[in-house]
Amino acid sequence: MIDSYIKHYILTLSLLIYAPEGHSHPKGEDPHDAKPDRCKGIEFDAITPDEKGNTFFFKGDHLWKGFSGPAELSNNIFNELDDSHHLGHVDAAFRMHHQDDLNVHDHIYFFLDDKVFSYYNYTLEQGYPVEIQQEFPGVPSHLDAAVECPKGECITDSVLFFKGNEIYSFDIKTKSVKKKVWAHLPNCTSAFRWLEHYYCFHGYNFTRFHHVSGDVTGTYPKDARNYFMRCGEGFGHGDGARRQRCSEVKLNAITTDDKGRSYAFQDAMYIRLDTHRDGSHHFPISRLWKEISVVVDAVFNYGDNMYIIQGDQVYIYKSAVHYTLIEGYPKPLKEELGIDGPVDAAFLCPNQHIVNVIQGQKMYDIDLAATPRAVKMERPIPFPEIDAGFCDADGVKVFIGPEYYSYQSPMILAMGKIKPAPQKISPEKFGCEK
Repeated sequence: MIDSYIKHYILTLSLLIYAPEGHSHPKGEDPHDAKPDRCKGIEFDAITPDEKGNTFFFKGDHLWKGFSGPAELSNNIFNELDDSHHLGHVDAAFRMHHQDDLNVHDHIYFFLDDKVFSYYNYTLEQGYPVEIQQEFPGVPSHLDAAVECPKGECITDSVLFFKGNEIYSFDIKTKSVKKKVWAHLPNCTSAFRWLEHYYCFHGYNFTRFHHVSGDVTGTYPKDARNYFMRCGEGFGHGDGARRQRCSEVKLNAITTDDKGRSYAFQDAMYIRLDTHRDGSHHFPISRLWKEISVVVDAVFNYGDNMYIIQGDQVYIYKSAVHYTLIEGYPKPLKEELGIDGPVDAAFLCPNQHIVNVIQGQKMYDIDLAATPRAVKMERPIPFPEIDAGFCDADGVKVFIGPEYYSYQSPMILAMGKIKPAPQKISPEKFGCEK
């Protein structure tokens, strides 16, 4: 990124040349009217989501809201984001994630030179700007990029600050900072966390990196116009097809881990369900669970372990910061749960130790606290076959194609003779199209 002083000087100089006081632009135009087009290839100054999940892309005194649509002046949304407040552009920005302190959680922080500005609900917070060192001690001025890293992805709620190939990992709670050098990563002019993945933007390209090690896996850089904006003909990735219609959804499994992360599995892909505020996207299962590359039959969580059943095998992962396969797995399902595979679904209700495994029209109760584990009870269910099952505080949901049936408990599911009215899988929850 060009040094912030130089950028600010160039911006100020251009305003003096093209629109000095008392004179008009040579063509009678306001230079601000010349809107940049991100589909022509732009190096963004900053990228950040807001508290509502809208993603903003910044360039000079303009921004783009969301992944499609034209540019507009930044101060149309962030009122103080203009030259009169010395914030005609930004060096870096991020959305704070720190639920332990609601006074800062979900606030947007903008950085310019040696100052930091805090916004909430598009309004500059009282008392800002302040010196970067006052708010983030140990973090240098004239930053290139910044991105939040919540606890569960990083060890603690943190922010990664970028300046050249130096990265400053800032612990929000303790206000301590650790400096790293990621010489292998391009110099990031902006950074963005989206759906648990981290992206370094440079030029009109991006590189996905690991937020702890900085490692880059896969083929990068990639053109941002193919992934993070809708630029029409000639751009796009994969098959370029529309999003899946809700009527076409057919889940293989659905679960929530002990940290509240919810996932739905379909074919060889997964989608995160509890981050819909920021959007939704399907990713290969192998991205989080490296040993799984094909369709899963059932998934459930018990304690801090995630059980993934595939055919007659079961994989058990520790659901810590990253999912790690426990040594010795996969094992035969018969050995682990006392039942032969394959299965259609498996679910565990909150604060229970009985996993309900469904095969065809039968539901088996298996006590996970017992040794050895074995079928404790066998009961019929009113469906010849289901695709997936899930249990939370609201009860049991049985998924069949694009519909699901709700029951208050596994017992009522087994005793029910009349099926309740089916409910449709919704775009709000599953990111599909109506």
